[in-house]
Amino acid sequence: MKITEKIKSITIKPSTSLIDALKKMDSNECKSLLVTTNENKFVGVLSIGDIQRAILAGISLENEIKAILRKKPTIGNNDLNENQVKELMIQSRLEFLPIVDLNNEISLIYFWDELFSLKKLPPKNTFNVPIVIMAGGFGTRLKPLTNVLPKPLIPIGETTMLEEIFSRFNHYGCDDFYISVNYKAELIKYYLQSQNLPYKLSYFQEDKPMGTAGSLSLLKGKLTKTFIVHNCDILIDQDYSEIIDYHTSNQFEITLVAVLKSYSIPYGTIETGMNGELVSLQEKPDMTFQINSGMYILEPHLMDEIPQDEFFHITHLIEKVKNRGGKVGVFPISENSWKDIGNWDEYLANFQK
Repeated sequence: MKITEKIKSITIKPSTSLIDALKKMDSNECKSLLVTTNENKFVGVLSIGDIQRAILAGISLENEIKAILRKKPTIGNNDLNENQVKELMIQSRLEFLPIVDLNNEISLIYFWDELFSLKKLPPKNTFNVPIVIMAGGFGTRLKPLTNVLPKPLIPIGETTMLEEIFSRFNHYGCDDFYISVNYKAELIKYYLQSQNLPYKLSYFQEDKPMGTAGSLSLLKGKLTKTFIVHNCDILIDQDYSEIIDYHTSNQFEITLVAVLKSYSIPYGTIETGMNGELVSLQEKPDMTFQINSGMYILEPHLMDEIPQDEFFHITHLIEKVKNRGGKVGVFPISENSWKDIGNWDEYLANFQK
């Protein structure tokens, strides 16, 4: 098999660390990587799901990927015709399918984006739950643009921030949206009504700042099943059905979507022990943290735990649930799977090229 630049960009070795594999996925905007030996023989396929399961199992991001590779990845053989390849890729939702012989030699790799007109993989499952979008902020970080346009109507390509979020959830079957409005609320309503969108849109408005969870109290009696809360200035590139499945299968009351954010320290770091004795010295280390993305899955009974007419953030609700022994889950996603569009640098980098 000829090693093209495309194949090279998705290929890693078994000794690669989880964090480096994650960074390679992000830099190449893919969710799966091909694992080969130094002689380019097939070893396995690493998916974002494999890394997420490893993180949830408490495995360090510094560990080598060979410890988490699946024993039986989906591969093809030379007897498959193109229609059989397509069927297998659809069935297993594969970004690529390696064709491997009995000697672990790779003869060919089929790529989803080369075989199908629909460039993105279909969702694992569809679902229809209420989506609450927090769209009442002042958009301070995007001034002076937000002096004229409210943040939810900031352009994203040919559409707006809100419409992009609607579309992403509708891809999974969701069509019931509750929108928290405040700043330039009438302009948001007028614009969305003029678009004749094929969704059910309901608005709720706080008379004073109440925090992310405090404003949810205005929806008491209306949310009677699992629902999602989503900030209006973030975009998440992840199969939402996998997050829902994780939430329900683990019987969590709240699940936070967390971003694996890496920071490079531009200095050597020092660890000392007793009497100032040097323990370790690390030159310009990378540090990875899980940060709050701004997307949450909640169970409806939590509405009864939100105080009326009080300022109450969703983080306060999470602390309340934890303090009474409730279950709170964290679903990790890669850094490049999350865009904070409320930040000028991020917005300009992604949508004003």
